[in-house]
Amino acid sequence: MKVIVDKDKCQGHAMCHAVAPSVYPIDDDGYVAIEAADVDEADRLPAMLGIETCPERAISAVD
Repeated sequence: MKVIVDKDKCQGHAMCHAVAPSVYPIDDDGYVAIEAADVDEADRLPAMLGIETCPERAISAVD
């Protein structure tokens, strides 16, 4: 699975990071520090929780 972050939509709430810090690292300003990342099977559930918690719907996943 791959997660994709729409940096234009991200508002720096860091809710994704709160539930899955290993999947969604944040920068010094509190924004997600990645634009796309491959997620291994062990991090699949946390990655999906991060997607669900994003109030801006800035994160999506593709298999």
